[in-house]
Amino acid sequence: MQYETVLSVLDNGVRTITLNRPERLNAMNSALIRETAEAFEAAHADPETRAIIFTGAGRAFCAGDDRQDHVEPANEAEARDLTEAIQAVTRAIMFGDRPVVGAINGWAVGGGFEWAINCDFPIWADSAKGFFPEVSLNFFVTGGVTSLLPALVGLNKARELLFLGERHSAHDLADMGLAWRVVPDDLLMAEANAVARRLADLPVRSVRAMKRVLTATAASDLATALDLETEATVAGFMDPLTTELVRDF
Repeated sequence: MQYETVLSVLDNGVRTITLNRPERLNAMNSALIRETAEAFEAAHADPETRAIIFTGAGRAFCAGDDRQDHVEPANEAEARDLTEAIQAVTRAIMFGDRPVVGAINGWAVGGGFEWAINCDFPIWADSAKGFFPEVSLNFFVTGGVTSLLPALVGLNKARELLFLGERHSAHDLADMGLAWRVVPDDLLMAEANAVARRLADLPVRSVRAMKRVLTATAASDLATALDLETEATVAGFMDPLTTELVRDF
């Protein structure tokens, strides 16, 4: 299937899904959000796909919300539809049964940082950086990170990441446990492909069962977190201050 903002290419059991708006640092607009979810859903349904690599074209993995294409919902129903579309990406990454190797290059901001955290094996390039600007923008996080971060880094560090929104290097994130590996920029895709190849060569049943059970038990409140995040994000969308802060960011 062809997409406008996403590339999806299968190579001998390993599918690479690439955010493909490099001129906008792969920032999220409605098309990219929708097509990313569709690409993951199709990959998980494809019997030929045994492992997935998730990356971004150009100088960034994903720079978060596209400020030039920021959607200001006209009403609560539109805000809910947009938020649920964002959450559908996390559901497709995490609740699908193919393992996902993240190849995180450049900036991973806001929702892009969330998608990086959603990956099963997040590999970060040396120069990559991530942060959450949402609270400073009168907004809220998505991606289940209100459940995932306390499980991965502890509650105090999760508070620091989410409230203060400081920018962190790939090596900082590795020390916290959010980056699985950090590699030189020019080796990022080679490393991601090597890991994905190993995963694709493992027995299908046990790999898929392991992902399913680990997702269910390691972040047991993930589904609840996604629902609560949706409510808080809808409220943020409906506050005029949010649009003003996002445009000035």
